[in-house]
Amino acid sequence: MTPFYDARGNIYAVVAPEAARGAGIDLPERADPAAQTREAWALPAIEAFCGWAPGTQPSGSKDHRCDGLLVGPFQAAPPFDLLIVNTDGTLAERSGNGLTVFSQALSEQGLLPSEDACLLRVHHDKTDAVSPVETSVKPAQVDDVQGFWLDLGQPSFGPAAVGARGVAKEVLNGREVSHVLALSSLDPAGSRSQFVRIGNPHCVTLLDNVAALPSNEQMREPGLSKGLTRIAYAMPTGAGEPCPAGVNLQWAMLESEGRVVARVFERAEGPTASSGTSASAVACAAWRVGWVSAGEVKVVMPGGTAPILLEEQDGELSRVRLFGTARLME
Repeated sequence: MTPFYDARGNIYAVVAPEAARGAGIDLPERADPAAQTREAWALPAIEAFCGWAPGTQPSGSKDHRCDGLLVGPFQAAPPFDLLIVNTDGTLAERSGNGLTVFSQALSEQGLLPSEDACLLRVHHDKTDAVSPVETSVKPAQVDDVQGFWLDLGQPSFGPAAVGARGVAKEVLNGREVSHVLALSSLDPAGSRSQFVRIGNPHCVTLLDNVAALPSNEQMREPGLSKGLTRIAYAMPTGAGEPCPAGVNLQWAMLESEGRVVARVFERAEGPTASSGTSASAVACAAWRVGWVSAGEVKVVMPGGTAPILLEEQDGELSRVRLFGTARLME
């Protein structure tokens, strides 16, 4: 039976490569060729191990859907290679909650070092980002909760960082941000956005009040869903506008000092309860426009609150770390 794990409301299944091949999935022996041939095996793997066809709920689920499939590890000792398969059969460059789930699964298998940092390498087939994307993971405790610190490295900012095209310039708190016409046409409040790449691409729209935050239910309504899909998804599902490879969308509002409320519409997934890399991108965008200082930032999402650590050096963010925890579902 395929194990499912929950990380702040994100549900991932985990399968070992040999188990996938044993079930008849045509998966190559190594992660890199597996990424390059994902069109041959990814959707059959989603159907086989998540227990559902795309657009339906996993077998036996009640109030959640599966957010993806983690395939790995491809080695018996670190560093560990893995693949993050979205429910539409595409591959993700990085997923904070997915890597948290994978770390928990490795720990339960006795493969993850109990004290030292461990390198995870996510392979993908995107042409606008390097592969594999590396993340250092270390077991830790935060507020008596056992989990993992994920070192996401140094973020980059602006349209060029995510390959955005045709966006105008705006100003927020004296800082340059972007005006994404496709977003502001859906809601005029969404006229100021900060692009962030943190292994994968993000567009964080910065709002003035909590009432402007879209709910997940609103984002699932046909009219808004269609517009957001056109922006967030690459072709042919979306229009890849303004980012041809697609982009993860977030909306954020500063609630109080060091605390930011956010909503997420993921590329290849749609509205989601939480996202680790999205939370990290929100914290980075909040720092960029002067909402928060370096140090601990808490990003509040419907699925839970993500603690983020921002490190600053010479006036720039030098490192971002995300704390995550996951549990095996019964």
